[in-house]
Amino acid sequence: MRTAFGQEFDVPDGYLNTASIGVPPSGAADALAAAVDDWRRGAARPPDFDPPVSAGRAAFAELVGVPEERVAIGASVSALVGLIAAALPAGARVLVAEGEFTSVSFPFAAQAVRGVSVVECPLEELGERAPEFDLVAVSVVQSADGRLVDLDALRAARAAGTTVVLDVTQSLGWLPARLEWADAVVCAGYKWLLCPRGVAWLALGPELASRLVPHQACWYSGGDVWGSIYGLPLRLADSARRFDTSPVWFSHAGAAAVLPWLAGLDRAEVHEHCVGLAAAVRTGLGLPPAGSAIVAVDRPGVADRLTAAGVVGSLRAGAVRLSFHLYNTATDVDRVLDALG
Repeated sequence: MRTAFGQEFDVPDGYLNTASIGVPPSGAADALAAAVDDWRRGAARPPDFDPPVSAGRAAFAELVGVPEERVAIGASVSALVGLIAAALPAGARVLVAEGEFTSVSFPFAAQAVRGVSVVECPLEELGERAPEFDLVAVSVVQSADGRLVDLDALRAARAAGTTVVLDVTQSLGWLPARLEWADAVVCAGYKWLLCPRGVAWLALGPELASRLVPHQACWYSGGDVWGSIYGLPLRLADSARRFDTSPVWFSHAGAAAVLPWLAGLDRAEVHEHCVGLAAAVRTGLGLPPAGSAIVAVDRPGVADRLTAAGVVGSLRAGAVRLSFHLYNTATDVDRVLDALG
């Protein structure tokens, strides 16, 4: 058991795989288990899950820096991005980074039947080229190797008229950044936010929200949730809740136990901790600094050597991806460097 930032984590030494799946605080896992136990005993009631959904929504809004009424809930990044892709006019031009995570790029590419075109370019050129396009969609931190996009350049592109969609799945939780200016900020919770899989959030700017059609409108997106479960007419919420999908109850029970705690942490301290550990590995391996909590190591035999040393990472784009979060320590750094000599 490890203690970090006031929480206990039942995480083994050498676990450096948060970029694939985060390990929850024990209290969050207990909250999820209690919700499942209530279900098993027939003690669960649908309205019982409304407070967890609200708590998670409010905490996500705080993490991103937007009002709560601008946040919609979903279950995956791709479904939420799909709402934005479906709202593009025929013939729209979209820019993405080369090698972008496909939950960000595929929803736009799927609109080719309407004449929407998607162009890839190197991440380093994204901000410079963005003003040439109607919309730019990008992960703030790239999944494969942890590279950071130039947010200042994207903010300038937005001021020039380009719609900016940011996926913060690999950054929110360790990278402090002001994002309230973006048209859309989307995030899956099961990585750096340490939530169960099945929760995702979308923060929308007012102008973009006005252009979206709530294609997945349901009882939970009604203005009065429990007064919207039968019959017409359509009566959706005035806020971003009109884009809600029916919540994955148990996942929200876990999310509500962890997100408010994350939102209350000193973000500069979190950033220093996570990036500092990654930087120590980079220094030890002779890699240049990157300002990221993710390290990609591309050397012959590295995967086998790390596995033999009990280091858990992921193979991504031909390299071993290591990710450092709140529960990691210098012991994990030493394990990596000892394994790789």
